[in-house]
Amino acid sequence: KPDAEYDQLLEQIQAADFVLVELTLYLDTHPDDQNALTQFNQYSEYSRQLKAIFEPRYGPLLQYGNSPVGQQWDWGSGPWPWQV
Repeated sequence: KPDAEYDQLLEQIQAADFVLVELTLYLDTHPDDQNALTQFNQYSEYSRQLKAIFEPRYGPLLQYGNSPVGQQWDWGSGPWPWQV
């Protein structure tokens, strides 16, 4: 099992990405809400920062070139984020 930092970072990433999904849905119907747009941009940056910490330590989170893999292909090693 991964360490406590793994769990903490993954939980923060999931929470930030959940907020981004909700803000995306809201902005689809309220595209002129500047406060929501500001929040979206803040959470988007926060999510990127968390992933930049997580991925070098624990492996990629996103496929199709959205996450760097480094010197070796890490997709075969787990646990994968959806398995914890």
